[in-house]
Amino acid sequence: MTKDSAPATPPVSLLIVEDDPTQGSLLREAFVAEGCHVTLLREGDGVADWIAVNRPTAVLLDLGLPDKDGMAVCREIRAFSRVPLIMVTARAEEMDRLQGLELGADDYVCKPVNVREVVARLRALLRRAIEWREADAAGTGLVLDASAYAARWQGQPLDLTPVEFRLLQALSQRPGHVLSRASLLDAMYADHRVVGDRTVDSHVKNLRRKLAEASGGEDPIESVYGMGYRYGVG
Repeated sequence: MTKDSAPATPPVSLLIVEDDPTQGSLLREAFVAEGCHVTLLREGDGVADWIAVNRPTAVLLDLGLPDKDGMAVCREIRAFSRVPLIMVTARAEEMDRLQGLELGADDYVCKPVNVREVVARLRALLRRAIEWREADAAGTGLVLDASAYAARWQGQPLDLTPVEFRLLQALSQRPGHVLSRASLLDAMYADHRVVGDRTVDSHVKNLRRKLAEASGGEDPIESVYGMGYRYGVG
């Protein structure tokens, strides 16, 4: 990991959540060899609290944990953190992969794991995350303050409703990925009220208008016919 980084960049702090001792050791050794600082946890209970305190650079999360389903752990993490997260699991069914991605996983690797592939995937994921943060810091992208429900786009403040803020936050957390209307509804309404797809379309229309007005016409949200919406940075 450090070979792609500037000399002043601190080492990657990686949390691996994996109950299989052999698999966990293989992953730990591979990432230690890459220069990462690695913590290995074998149970899901307490993972979210550990992340909140230690703020790792990235997370590898197994789904088949002995005490708590990894999907539930992912949901707990995404309630407060955008940490880059890759699910590593023996569940290869399409519905499992889709559920994991909609819960907020950035990538999904099926067992048996090719360790070199996992290293490459995490390196690519972290590279995208760094580019994303640099765009925000330069004032050329999107900056969100969840504690104040405040947003800036291309350096300009956005006057958003709480629903619009949560919609934009959900989209921007996974740039380049298509999010279904159903997953966006879940993100927009914490009480899981019953509303239709047209509600999403209406909020997206208003959000796109506000983004365009703030930037002289630039709108980062793309409609993907028959699937949903995608946030892109270029």
